[in-house]
Amino acid sequence: MTGVTVATLLRDLADSRLLALELIAGGAGVERRITIPQPQKTGLALSGFDAYLKGGRVLVFGESEIRYVESLEPEPRRAALTRVFGHDLPCVLVTGGFKPAQEIVDAATTASVPLLVTTASTPEAMTRLSTLLDSHLAARGIVHGVLMDILGLGLLVVGESGIGKSECALDLVVRGHRLVADDTVELRCRGESYVIGSCPELTRHHMEIRGLGLINIQDLFGVASTRTSKRVELVVQLERWEPGREYDRLGIDDAFYETLGVRIPMVRMPVGPGRNVAILVEVAARNQLLRSRGHHAARRLVERLNRQLDPATRITEADTDHGDEL
Repeated sequence: MTGVTVATLLRDLADSRLLALELIAGGAGVERRITIPQPQKTGLALSGFDAYLKGGRVLVFGESEIRYVESLEPEPRRAALTRVFGHDLPCVLVTGGFKPAQEIVDAATTASVPLLVTTASTPEAMTRLSTLLDSHLAARGIVHGVLMDILGLGLLVVGESGIGKSECALDLVVRGHRLVADDTVELRCRGESYVIGSCPELTRHHMEIRGLGLINIQDLFGVASTRTSKRVELVVQLERWEPGREYDRLGIDDAFYETLGVRIPMVRMPVGPGRNVAILVEVAARNQLLRSRGHHAARRLVERLNRQLDPATRITEADTDHGDEL
């Protein structure tokens, strides 16, 4: 099933100490699932406008909601709370350390909706809760490849089995770069705009080299040679060199590798005898860093060539030079 249970949320928040939560009512519903990472704070629902309460989202009660409930007469108060807790809510969070009215506790117990309390302010609680839920609910996938941190750039090397991905990564580690994951790379989408890669706990820091077997990179090269996770910012796809095949010679057109709904810049790298793949991959990373800062060497060269080949531009430049001489 999709989503994360309230029980899991309480356990992980307690382990991470990101946000202190206390369950005070509705414990029978801790297996309810949160499916949307952003909490909702719709105080108007208490006044009868509850059409926009979304199922699967944590409902937050701050000071304004608590004070409004306290201002209601007993009967309207019970009716408003019954209507709100009748929605498919995973849980209700009271922020600011406020003590909820007894009617709120009773409504949560009757509806089996977990009622949580925290001393954190509303903005702080919503931000920290969203951070944890975003990590839990992120789209995930697994790819066969090697993830490296090269000069601060997360670079994923992919290609068919036996093409030399791990050997390339080992050469990069020797050159001072850092290994994130070898063979199996776990991917998760964050914020629907970028992808984070990491290594499974079991194989972390290990690499398989044909002829050597399994080696521990951290033991061999020190703690600075590895890291646990990295954003994937460039993909290098290794391909076997095929004589007669046309390969990109200029690098003007952009290629992309799509995973988890995110498009990541990609470079196709033909592998053949005599090619130092590690150096080429490192240069690709350096070139991508320049491109991200607006320096595109291939396009700038083509623009210069086009200006020289344009007769109108050539005449204008000649006139300008002649004017300077005068």
